[in-house]
Amino acid sequence: MSLKTTNPLSALKSQLAAACAATALLFAAGAAQAADLNALIWCDHADPALLEPFETANNVKVNVKEFEGTGAGLAIVEQSQPGDWDVMVIDSIDVPRGVEKGLFEPLPEDKLPLTDLFPEVKMDGSTVVGGKRYGITEKFGYNTIGFNKTKVDPTDMQSLAALTSDKYKGKVAIYDYYLPVIGMAALAIGKKTADLTEADLPAIKAELLKMKANAKLVGEVTASQTALATGEVDILVGGGEWVTAGLAKENPALDFSIPKEGAVLWSQSLAMFKDSKNKDMALKFIGYIMSPEGQARLATSSCYWGMPANSKAALSDEQKKILRFDEQPGFLSRAQAYPAPNPDLDKKMQDVWTEMLQAQ
Repeated sequence: MSLKTTNPLSALKSQLAAACAATALLFAAGAAQAADLNALIWCDHADPALLEPFETANNVKVNVKEFEGTGAGLAIVEQSQPGDWDVMVIDSIDVPRGVEKGLFEPLPEDKLPLTDLFPEVKMDGSTVVGGKRYGITEKFGYNTIGFNKTKVDPTDMQSLAALTSDKYKGKVAIYDYYLPVIGMAALAIGKKTADLTEADLPAIKAELLKMKANAKLVGEVTASQTALATGEVDILVGGGEWVTAGLAKENPALDFSIPKEGAVLWSQSLAMFKDSKNKDMALKFIGYIMSPEGQARLATSSCYWGMPANSKAALSDEQKKILRFDEQPGFLSRAQAYPAPNPDLDKKMQDVWTEMLQAQ
């Protein structure tokens, strides 16, 4: 797995997109100019169950193209003509990158359900630039502990200390992506993800090595998720609702926790291109995605599940139970953002991760 520094969720999306390629609605770049609405998206937006109601209601065709991370998405834009694209899904923390490149149009706040969003995921520090809103958070979740509640003591999963306990030696898989798991290691030793420095790396490395000593495998999304789903391991470090919720029907024993030390929060946003030739429809699309109905469909996409940013999402009681919807205020109070290291610290974090991977 390549380590990408441009997008903290790129590894997750890359593997999920590969696993869910059958649901993708891709189109050739040359066809983009003829589309009714052209969207650069993550794989969860390619689900027909999400797109078809909007297309039918608005008599429009939504053409989508998937990308795996912010860097890849921006590269597609750079290779396109102005006006080729109308909307884009982007990591909330990366919205300023698009604004700096002059790509995005400010969104009309009076047409957005901002008061219905979970306050902790509005991400105004990233989605609002220069006093103007350029992105709106649509979906979020956690890199945390995924587990089989019939094989482990669920009360143990309320602490990150369980990941290094001899009790679960050989029963653990680690998601092979350095930023969120380094974030979890930092939380385990009482550090804040936003304040990490090079001085913290020795202690983080020691914690990672203890996790590795307990692990049966370290694998990318598909391998680590499969290991948990098939019972090869009972715990997944870095897993969360995006792993367990989608598998709940097939294996209701799978669950996730937000331990007392915290979890690492991911979030994704929608933005509209300044050069869009169909801004009215683009705003309608954003409005649909952010509506209670659109939020429910996005949250339970066939590619991966996640929490809807809109607290009024029209989820069923069973879907809310799977996503632990009613527990979100407590979860969010303990969650911390992805580490956002500068290039030098990022390289050193990758070096620490590589040393962990190579440890015997």
